[in-house]
Amino acid sequence: MAKRVVITGLGVVAPNGVSLTAFTEAIKNGTSGIRHDPELERLQFSCQIAGKPELPQALIARYMTDLELKNFNSTGILYGTIAGMDAWADAKLPIENNEEPDWESGTIFGMGTSGIDKFRESIYKVDDLQVRKLGSSVVAQTMASGISAWLGGKLGLGNQVSSNSSACTTGTESIIMAYERIKSGQATRMLAGSTSDSGPYIWAGFDAMKVCTFKHNQDPENGSRPMSASASGFVPGSGAAALLLESLESALERDAFIYAEILGGNINSGGQRGTGSMTAPNSLAVQRCIQTAIQNAGIHANDVDAINGHLTATAKDALEIQNWCIALNRKGSDFPYINSLKAMTGHCLSASGSIECLASVLQLQQGFIFPSVNCEDLHPEITALIDKNKVPQQILYKNIDILAKASFGFGDVNACIIFKKY
Repeated sequence: MAKRVVITGLGVVAPNGVSLTAFTEAIKNGTSGIRHDPELERLQFSCQIAGKPELPQALIARYMTDLELKNFNSTGILYGTIAGMDAWADAKLPIENNEEPDWESGTIFGMGTSGIDKFRESIYKVDDLQVRKLGSSVVAQTMASGISAWLGGKLGLGNQVSSNSSACTTGTESIIMAYERIKSGQATRMLAGSTSDSGPYIWAGFDAMKVCTFKHNQDPENGSRPMSASASGFVPGSGAAALLLESLESALERDAFIYAEILGGNINSGGQRGTGSMTAPNSLAVQRCIQTAIQNAGIHANDVDAINGHLTATAKDALEIQNWCIALNRKGSDFPYINSLKAMTGHCLSASGSIECLASVLQLQQGFIFPSVNCEDLHPEITALIDKNKVPQQILYKNIDILAKASFGFGDVNACIIFKKY
């Protein structure tokens, strides 16, 4: 018999809030974490603003020892470790140094590129014939599964411990994969989430592609403009989020606080066929992904009260709204409420799905829809499809029962997950 899966712990390291309390307050108030970045200006980037979490050394020291921090410079692993350990603690789960690992708990925690600064350092040292000065932590910081390996050791996880990587769908995909493992009875608890490195070596490629805005270098907070007629590209960001998934049976048994329930989801690809390419979505695949997620969740399209979109502040925003309209067969005033977190955080790349899923869960649990800021001039192609009131620009306190969250990524890959208020 399939297990019901609930969320009992949350942890977040976001540009506009490094802690659950700070992040919740920020998204309710429409507070931006996007700032001018002097290093991007020095390097002559077109886009010189970014969303980057601010981590004081005293905070970092609570999660990593002096030995672990020696020669350590992987921001993605750092963000993910903090978010993951916070979610574990939020679920009131102990960290015990037992002889045996926790066989019932595991993690699927994704990232895009691991330890890019460490790679750069390594390349220079190898070229300068200084291999022996690299230190012993290079592999752990740069291997693709670095983040899940760090969390597995910190928490003593004995079930599946692995990392996924699917561009900007990574975080949403990790949660769906962890959900499926618990649902099938192969694990009791799974820590799911994703993280992204920050800095110029991660963001340079997007700047070179000219998909980042260049118009707001002196006005950072207004730079990320999803669904806006004046959107001019996305703002790069970084961070991490973690969700502790657990069987309902286990959560009830230990009297855990339950944030929300996961009803189902779907992952697919457009195969870079039709309208799809490495960087553009196959609309039919997007629509099928949403429709199959709804079917897998055992609900109807009319049951969806709110959507947290992918919505990046590029030319594809209107197309995404159109795909939602077709997939749900709903438009105008019948369309669900929809918002985009990227207006406040920038596009956190491989971390975006998990941070946005966490924000979605908070909305369900606390009964609000956070504002989509910077879209006072909604794109006319969007207002031709849906009622402008379906894009709240101030916080809307409203009980919502079912929320759909989707993420789309390079390679024409899609993921959609359905959350329900518990």
